Amino acid sequence: MTAAIYFAPDAYVLEGNQIMGRRAAGAAFLRAVVEGRDGGPVTAYTLGQQSVELFEKIVRGIDPAAPTSWIQLGRHDQVAALGTLHRADTAIGAEARMRLRAGPARFSLTGITHTLSTSSPLATIGAYLTEPVMPWDALICTSSVARDVVRATLEQTADYLSWRLGAPAMPPPPQLPVIPLGIHSADWAPSDATRHAARARLSIGDDEVAVLFAGRLAYASKAHPFQMFEALRTVADRGDRPIRLLLAGQFFNETIARNFLADQRTYCPNVRCQHVDGADADLYAAAFGGADIFLSLADNHQETFGITPIEAMAAALPVVVSDWNGYRDTVREGVDGFRIPSWAPGPDAGENIAHGYEIVGNYDIYSSRTSTTVSVDMAQLVDRLAALVADPALRRSMGAAGRERVVAEYDWSVIYPRYRALWQELESIRTHESATAVTAEWLKRAPRAHPAHDDPFRRFASYPSHMITLDTPVRAAPGASRAAYDALTGRLMFGFWKLEAGLAERVIVAAQAGPRPLSDIAREAGLDARLAIEQIARLAKMNLLILGDDAI
Repeated sequence: MTAAIYFAPDAYVLEGNQIMGRRAAGAAFLRAVVEGRDGGPVTAYTLGQQSVELFEKIVRGIDPAAPTSWIQLGRHDQVAALGTLHRADTAIGAEARMRLRAGPARFSLTGITHTLSTSSPLATIGAYLTEPVMPWDALICTSSVARDVVRATLEQTADYLSWRLGAPAMPPPPQLPVIPLGIHSADWAPSDATRHAARARLSIGDDEVAVLFAGRLAYASKAHPFQMFEALRTVADRGDRPIRLLLAGQFFNETIARNFLADQRTYCPNVRCQHVDGADADLYAAAFGGADIFLSLADNHQETFGITPIEAMAAALPVVVSDWNGYRDTVREGVDGFRIPSWAPGPDAGENIAHGYEIVGNYDIYSSRTSTTVSVDMAQLVDRLAALVADPALRRSMGAAGRERVVAEYDWSVIYPRYRALWQELESIRTHESATAVTAEWLKRAPRAHPAHDDPFRRFASYPSHMITLDTPVRAAPGASRAAYDALTGRLMFGFWKLEAGLAERVIVAAQAGPRPLSDIAREAGLDARLAIEQIARLAKMNLLILGDDAI
């Protein structure tokens, strides 16, 4: 089972964009789709030729022999032939609206969670209750905690709607499977040669223990650095091995970079620190290849999965992480590394923070206010780091266990088949559910479009003096001709919605025998009945046709 891929470049293209987790995940997913195809084409669902060409370029870069195909936005009849449309975000509700025009049971929709901390994706998910999202659709949750957030959002939205409408408001939700993000583990495979080359490139001494943090280098959108700095200082004071801190990633701006590195010098001056630019892919990979320990004390709500510990495990590094978010699913305590217990305020302690975000709308402030209330058990953090720094054998055994786990459970060759199995399962649900008498009758009553995208001439029917219908009398205006039509459509003011010139001429000729009902003119001219009223109305706008009583 395969799917059409909704191709928005911002979700899949790394080149020219800031490196972000969702883009890196999208690029890796698309590579998995290309490599995991069964000989058939990789299908893009996208707006126009420019996006199609970019999609084809990316696919050819992965596999020059991979065929591609294109479904234009809105051609849901073609999507139905594949059975599933996949989006790299949570916006399946918006797509479900458009699916109404084809029929809500024509195909399935899948989306995926990334960040769930901003108001936009939460509102999008809550709107599933009022959008035509069906039980044969799915929002793929990248971790169990992400699914918890989605469920809570749906339940709270249902409570709100029940209060507002005075009736129960919990239609069947979409499926919420947990499928983690994957990586291409071969890209991270460790070797003695890779390690020696990486440490030489980064000038890491043989006696140094290199501790790697990788990801966004910021105070509020990944991991606040203070407890990391304090723990490394304490471990360095206790031990007899020098510690090197590798900060691999990108700073948002120069001000943050300057202050971040100054904080490191202040709070762990006994640790040699090195910034590894995350925009340099080879240098970034060298940081993983040359490190001894991976450390990430994620503390913000933006993180729902966390791909960097998986990359570190694939590189056979032992990992020390906060017991937080998706890290809880991926890192086995005492096996692949250590999860350090975390503390955060309980429910009802954040009303002021939520109110402030609602008023000001500044996500960075909101994220900072929340993440700076999250802490880890410092005593345990120091003990776990000290044990790994002092014991190379422990580092090797945990690193080997993590590498084995990633290859077996998180490689895209394992993860992508779970997508395909999900798409097959959704097709089975759709086929079965839509065939039941109750559901079939309910689907028959489905509107042709969402109320926000109704036929404008129905929505604004009270605006005109007269309505143009198939019975409206029509005749050609004096001087109407193909030449007159060509002259008008040659100018910008009428250049956007041209009829094929020969068709316009046939309409004018048919109308010269008028006045005649619009339906007769359309039929004689060979004009598609679905478009006849719109096109003849536009010719009247050009003063080439006369409508109504004046036509008699």
